Amino acid sequence: MIEDISVEAGAAPRQRILQAAQRLFYRDGIRATGTNALIAEAGVTKVTFYRHFASKDALVEAFLEARHARWLDWFVQALARHGGSPKAIAPAVGEWLAGPGFRGCAFLNSVGEYGQALDSVNRRTRTHKQQMIAALAGCLRANDRAGEATARQIALAIDGAIMRVQSGEEAEGVTADLQALIQCLAGDAPENDRYP
Repeated sequence: MIEDISVEAGAAPRQRILQAAQRLFYRDGIRATGTNALIAEAGVTKVTFYRHFASKDALVEAFLEARHARWLDWFVQALARHGGSPKAIAPAVGEWLAGPGFRGCAFLNSVGEYGQALDSVNRRTRTHKQQMIAALAGCLRANDRAGEATARQIALAIDGAIMRVQSGEEAEGVTADLQALIQCLAGDAPENDRYP
């Protein structure tokens, strides 16, 4: 699963530091994770840590870059695994929402915690969301009524679903609500469910 991140003992020091950052920043938050905790988790010295990342800000940027690649790869595969159509979106997102270790969107969390301190967090988040929208649009292409505008609307709904689960709602119910909304937005709702 996407949140199952561990530090590989045999990995190169830079990789271990990044793995530690992915694990601790996502689980505990950026501000709550000090460099000493990262150094201990990665099993490196302070000198090694600062040789690879001159500052915590540099590590935050690298963390978001690695998280983006990891999450987007998982998301594209999950969409394909569920059929690659508009009906695949909610089950794919639902997998993540219900997964062990889910703590919300690393990008939205990072903007809330660190966006005012480091503008590159905001830029990386916008890029991440744009590429997520592109993946959603790929699922919608088979449906002539749905395009990029619909993908943007669905992405907004996914962000809302993330926050609902983060606030304690059951992932299953949120996923069902998301599925119903996607069906309406993508034009796949059954005729008897449409409003006059």
